[in-house]
Amino acid sequence: MLKVQNLTVAYSDTPVFTDVAVNFNAGKITGIIGPNGAGKSTMIKAMLGLIKSQTGTVEYEGRALKQFQKQIAYVEQRKDLDLTFPINVFDVVLTGTYGKLGLFREPSKADRQRCQDALEQLELADLAQRQISQLSGGQLQRVFVARALVQEADIIILDEPFVGIDLQSETAIMTILHQWRDAGKMIIVVHHDLNKVSRYFDDLVILNHGIVDYGPVDAVYTPANIERTFSADLSAVLFTKEETR
Repeated sequence: MLKVQNLTVAYSDTPVFTDVAVNFNAGKITGIIGPNGAGKSTMIKAMLGLIKSQTGTVEYEGRALKQFQKQIAYVEQRKDLDLTFPINVFDVVLTGTYGKLGLFREPSKADRQRCQDALEQLELADLAQRQISQLSGGQLQRVFVARALVQEADIIILDEPFVGIDLQSETAIMTILHQWRDAGKMIIVVHHDLNKVSRYFDDLVILNHGIVDYGPVDAVYTPANIERTFSADLSAVLFTKEETR
């Protein structure tokens, strides 16, 4: 279990959220949803120590999460990436091996083969030598999932992985996420499309400058919680659709 307690983040003395407490479980795909500006990405970055938190602890297996950095794969939002960096697809995926290499060691032939296998699994082998700025949004997301695949992490965190990508890429990524879940890994996904919550996630965190609710999707993804977090109109639309499926 990954346990977040009393997490507070503020910018210029203005709190983004205060005293957030939530648990994430292995062997589950957990979605994080909430309105724009609710603090979803901020919470993830604070958990990972990428931004400063004013208070709080983040523990995995009873120890500080920062002690498990090599076991964490983080796929950030596309808008946060420097796509001008001169690196091709294969070399991006190869960086997934670096965490387990000793000082001054280079990736082995076996490491390179794992990269090739990951590219083939995500239907990217023909793009191996392409510079990352030349990829579509869906191709780029699949590249970073391939890197996480090679990394063999136990905790995989993806921030808005399905924004602006094609259905083929979204399906390919969900297939990998299901495989990871079934292997007992912990998957956390910041997500925007409320229509797919019930299909994509086992557990759900609803965030709006604090935790609205969290737990199994069936218990948390309710008309009352969506109305409370977004609006009564959106809740009515979403759950009318659910009932007619």
